[in-house]
Amino acid sequence: MPLPRWSGVGALVSLALVALLAVPGEARVHADRTGTITAASAPSAALGESIAYNLYLPYGYAKGADRYPVLYLLHGRGDTMQAWTRVKDTLDAMIRTRRIPPLIAVMPDAPWSERGSWYVDSRYTGSDLPGRPVETALTRDLVAHVDATYRTAAIRQARMVGGYSMGGSGALRFALAHQDLFGSAIVLSPAVYTPLPPSDSSTRDYGAYGQDGAKFTDAVYQELNYPALLPKLDQDLPVRLFVAVGDDEYANPAPADAHHDLDFESAALYNAARRSPAISAQLRVLDGGHDWTVWAPAFEQAMAELGPALSVTPPAGLPAPLYGTPAQDWAGGVAAHADGSLTTGFAASGPVGGQPCAGRLDAVLVRGGADGWTRQLGTAADERLYGVAALPDGGVLAAGYTKGDLDGHHAGNATDDAFVVRLDAKGEVRWLTQFGAPGVADRLYGLSVAPDGGAYVAGYTKGALDGANSGDKDALVARLSADGAVSWVRQYGGVGEDKAYGVASSGTNLYVAGSATAALPGTTALGGLDGWLAGYDLNGTRQWATSVGGTGDDRLNAVAVTTAGLAVATGRVGGDLVAAAYTGAGKQRWRTTVATPAADEGAAVAPLPGGAVSLAGYTRGRVGVMAGAADVLTVRLDGKGGQQTAAQLGTARDDGVDPFSEVNLYAAATPSGQVAISGLTYGTPTGGAAPGNGDVFTTTIDPATGLPTTAKG
Repeated sequence: MPLPRWSGVGALVSLALVALLAVPGEARVHADRTGTITAASAPSAALGESIAYNLYLPYGYAKGADRYPVLYLLHGRGDTMQAWTRVKDTLDAMIRTRRIPPLIAVMPDAPWSERGSWYVDSRYTGSDLPGRPVETALTRDLVAHVDATYRTAAIRQARMVGGYSMGGSGALRFALAHQDLFGSAIVLSPAVYTPLPPSDSSTRDYGAYGQDGAKFTDAVYQELNYPALLPKLDQDLPVRLFVAVGDDEYANPAPADAHHDLDFESAALYNAARRSPAISAQLRVLDGGHDWTVWAPAFEQAMAELGPALSVTPPAGLPAPLYGTPAQDWAGGVAAHADGSLTTGFAASGPVGGQPCAGRLDAVLVRGGADGWTRQLGTAADERLYGVAALPDGGVLAAGYTKGDLDGHHAGNATDDAFVVRLDAKGEVRWLTQFGAPGVADRLYGLSVAPDGGAYVAGYTKGALDGANSGDKDALVARLSADGAVSWVRQYGGVGEDKAYGVASSGTNLYVAGSATAALPGTTALGGLDGWLAGYDLNGTRQWATSVGGTGDDRLNAVAVTTAGLAVATGRVGGDLVAAAYTGAGKQRWRTTVATPAADEGAAVAPLPGGAVSLAGYTRGRVGVMAGAADVLTVRLDGKGGQQTAAQLGTARDDGVDPFSEVNLYAAATPSGQVAISGLTYGTPTGGAAPGNGDVFTTTIDPATGLPTTAKG
């Protein structure tokens, strides 16, 4: 069931979440809570007559004022609006057990073209079966009538269309040709054929795909069929498809038409649809033929998959404008200043704010507010930022890596070197330090401000910066003084590949989080890639270390120190977001998991008053209202790890994660008690445009709701 689950020592499961979960035996206890089906009609200007339909209203509709999503169900050729009434018991049970939200179902009758309309606007003018504008009538007149007559939400996220056979063809067309109306579709044994129907198909007999006096023309069919629609889809209006078919469909005896068997055609549809960036598609092959032995269980499976995403509330978007260029850009950090302004760091593939671009990727820092500025740093090679931190004097620190000679003292460098830069409040460079082992890769992924204005940084090295390298890559942690000098470097590694992603200081202790492919000194290998957390004193002496994970690939991406003095790290374990709190001595105080059936991962931790924290990460599942593929996930935990709020926000495409499923997201607590979040997005922001190919957003969220409050400062 696509709902989040929360667990952990001290984790408080909210009553709102409990109310969403199915209760064992509730279907029996509340068996009398059933919906109603009544017949009604809608006027249609397109047809010049009324559209008859059956209406399912869920239990409780008449007593409340809530709004409901709507499911439109299209019957097959020759059938009537009575066909879909058989799913009433399924809808009642799924709503009663909270597998799907309460919804309205509309089952229109389609008698036109002697019940072979295929739900399109026919151009056939023959006197025997004159064509009718069925598609226009149902998608415009009927939908407008339903929204005006019943308590619906007139948004695409609140509408789903489904159908079987001819109705499956209609549901597919409605979802693809009318993305503004429908967000998802149930497509059962669809009577769709590519490139043309077989010679014995009834699609040729009723005038649906005709032109003038011809009942069927190749050009009209191909114009209206799904292959012509796929290239035209708007990626900012994503469609979710559930395609199902029986394994005993009619087998055409003509060898030339064998690929038109509906099991073949359904697989072809699925494989074409799944390649569209605007579609998320699933395919099920069930035991049975072209009848309700397939359609009944397939409908229930489809509703279980698509139904929970129906929402009468639109998704929370990302505010415009975005940072970036028409080429690929990457998020690199965010810092919150005492005056309320934010500094966003990122890597850009071109000039930003009038600054010259030095190479393929430059490091860029942009300060918002009345005295804002832009600073672009680069060489002819690549520079990436992986952390930005505010300084008490209004300046910022930033860290990352360069493949060139960024500081002017590494001529000829062609491999990754770590670098840290300090800018003052006006954006002028105070110092820039580049360091690393010659000829091998050294990268920084984590940054924390030291009390004297210097920095603690964490990353990895393939070289020997502190004794011999233990394996492929060693995690590193380093201290830079207030003038940029490297005070010390410590390597930490085993025989495998080890990286540090986050670093934080409490003033007396230092905490470093990362991943390892084998056991590290002081830890136990758990299997696959393991997350780890280590405690150091401020002189760089490791005090303790612990592994976090299971038998799969796990890692910790970030760590922060709460106002209560606990180190809270976040990342992923078993495909779920995990957060764990540790004392200065390395004792785990609590651990909380946030999970959906899809991928979830924590990327950043922002401390809040009272020992609470706000987590930022991404989810491909549903915690709030789904926006797209991967959404930004925000979670607030109290000082004992109890979940208080959770939300998701984003665009129709991937947000907070790169094409390699690596998180690219940062967070920082603001002086006003909000949380600034900056990350990668491949979508279009609310009220603006996207430069393209991956851009960077910055927003602030209210920890009480987890949703955006304002645009970047």
